Amino acid sequence: MSAAQPSARRIVTAALIATCAAGSYAQSELSRVAWLAGCWRAADAEAGTEEHWMSPAGDSMLGMGRTVKQGRTVSHEFMQIRPGPGGALTFFAMPSGKPPDAFPVLRLGEREVVFENLQHEFPQRVMYRMESETRLAARIEGMRGGTLRGIDFPMDRVSCDARAAQSP
Repeated sequence: MSAAQPSARRIVTAALIATCAAGSYAQSELSRVAWLAGCWRAADAEAGTEEHWMSPAGDSMLGMGRTVKQGRTVSHEFMQIRPGPGGALTFFAMPSGKPPDAFPVLRLGEREVVFENLQHEFPQRVMYRMESETRLAARIEGMRGGTLRGIDFPMDRVSCDARAAQSP
């Protein structure tokens, strides 16, 4: 056995330990946003405008959103919260069939999470804050035309079972 082999083994072992630790860290962070799970109806929008988030499982939370105007779906979005390429918790947005955009976590509190990607055109930040057990404040913001702009999405928790029963 050459002297290089034990050294290579140590490097591979260290890399595996680091990968497991990063995955464990991201899973721990993911559990801290479990409060987002559930069905949320837009408080100031037409019926059917809502966001649904699945509980954390398999190192991810999956979400989907729909915007309805004049009785028609005008946009939709598939979302994920999971570890990104560097292992940090990341929000992935896929609006209306577009390729995913990644927003790594900037700030993670007990009832708030902020994701940021300063290279993204708009928005650069995606924020969720749990105001109460039944109220969620979502916001996107960023620079547009040299001005900071933001859009608020106040949401109320609704029963996912009730939503399914109302579907045609």
